[in-house]
Amino acid sequence: MTLISGTKSISSASISPENRGILFGDGVFDVLKYASGKLYFWEAHYLRLMATMRIARMEIPDTFTMEFLESEILSQIEQNQLANQAVSVRLTIVRKQGGDYTPQTNTIEYYISVAPLQSPFYQNQPIEYRIELYKDFYLQPDLLSNLKTTNRLLNVMGSVFAQENDYQNCILLNYTHKNVVGFLSGNLFWVSGTHIKTPPLSDGCINGITRKKLIETITKTNDFTIEETSISPFDLQKADELFVTNSIIGIQSVSHYRKKEYTNQVANNLIGKLNTLARLG
Repeated sequence: MTLISGTKSISSASISPENRGILFGDGVFDVLKYASGKLYFWEAHYLRLMATMRIARMEIPDTFTMEFLESEILSQIEQNQLANQAVSVRLTIVRKQGGDYTPQTNTIEYYISVAPLQSPFYQNQPIEYRIELYKDFYLQPDLLSNLKTTNRLLNVMGSVFAQENDYQNCILLNYTHKNVVGFLSGNLFWVSGTHIKTPPLSDGCINGITRKKLIETITKTNDFTIEETSISPFDLQKADELFVTNSIIGIQSVSHYRKKEYTNQVANNLIGKLNTLARLG
């Protein structure tokens, strides 16, 4: 895996130990998929990244146009000889080193990392996918929880818990009402019949791009209804289906939550719509 900072190629070992992303989690990032010569949903990812930088009070360079960053990402993919493959792309932006909690400057550095993926298509894998609630720590239902920042200690600790207990993923809850927020690695969708629910941003979930695209797609179809509403842990076992979404896997169905076993018909229907949207969008 290769990283770049600006236009200078560097190795991960040469990142300064004074990097504010390392010292304080003072950074933001976005992850997206490349396949068939294009970045999936690039405009939506770009706009989210710029909005996140503004909220984080980072200085956005005049050169940070959508065209410039797309060119930088595609150049990195080419340099790693991955242009003919599916690729996971991570764009990380940190405030320049210096200062303690109070930064000396709001100017930024950025790093692009790329890694090959097995398939150019989103695939809802028919695998055993067991989940559980993660209740050691909770999310605050506020704007910061909606953002993709480099401070992901809660997700890391939850992932360690999942690994130690043989779960494929865990569900995060918010602090105030103990409502379902989302998965450790993506957004959550709940299905009963033709009705689909997903937690609202006000409950603290990540403002996911795949989440956004699915909501738009479902709204336009007559096959299903979609509602952004709070979901309690008690609602989970009332669902016919649960699935996780993110920009790399697209959709992954949950098979089991405790004694509940779920189906995957709706998720399989939506994965086709998502693939079509990604190719044409």
